[in-house]
Amino acid sequence: MRRKLAPYLLILPGGLWLVLFLVVPLVFMASVSTQEGDVVYGFAQTFHFANYTDALVQYKTQFLRSVGYGLIGTVAAIALAYPVAYWIAFKGGSRKSTYLLLVLLPFFVSFVLRTVSWKFLLADDGILLQPLKDAGMLPADFHILATSVAVIFGLTYNYLPFMILPIYVALERVDPRVVEAAHDLYATPRESFTKIVLPLSLPGVFAGVLMTFVPMTSDYVNAAILGGPANTMIGNIIQTEYLTNNNYPVGAALSFTLMAVMLVGIFVYARALGTENVLEAAAR
Repeated sequence: MRRKLAPYLLILPGGLWLVLFLVVPLVFMASVSTQEGDVVYGFAQTFHFANYTDALVQYKTQFLRSVGYGLIGTVAAIALAYPVAYWIAFKGGSRKSTYLLLVLLPFFVSFVLRTVSWKFLLADDGILLQPLKDAGMLPADFHILATSVAVIFGLTYNYLPFMILPIYVALERVDPRVVEAAHDLYATPRESFTKIVLPLSLPGVFAGVLMTFVPMTSDYVNAAILGGPANTMIGNIIQTEYLTNNNYPVGAALSFTLMAVMLVGIFVYARALGTENVLEAAAR
């Protein structure tokens, strides 16, 4: 009997933690999303599902902008992370741990401080743009801050390690002898990469997309610091509804709508990539 109960007892602490701090808050937030009222007279459960439709219609632009920023930032992260992870995995040698530490080093600094630092770097009279303007390489009115480029740049920078690490783990598992065998069979470097290395690294790419697209889409710090009123993301709207307007039902409805949009996007991505093929590659 004890042996049969042992697995369940082992997962009991983690299961209780998830129930208390994930399931219960989600259930409570789901209840709040269909309520009506205000902070003065209180909120009452009226199953007012119009909160969802009203919020989606009112903030459709911010939803689309957030998804667009998340997609662009994720693609940019893949383009930057894959070469870095590939070089560390195959060319890093005995210093792989050092290079991984350098990748993780930004996490020793606060997320907000890292974002604010880029605000100073990208300022109109900052150390990056001002010398170029003085040299006549950029027009005097050129700016990056308060644009979509600045927000996407900040998103890509802040979440880049979340893409590098899973891709590196997948590439680290690739047996170099398999690549050597492909070369012995007269495969070109491009063919060995596209037919061997890339398919075997897809589990890392899949995990990296999940770890970057979700937080990028729901992020509000980069839009608040590096963007402007024209670059507001849905995370900023949710924050305002909760903390400024005290409109908890609308904030909860927006949160659930955002989760639904991201789940649909992840499901479509998994189907397009072929989850079964990814799992088979990961099991090898």
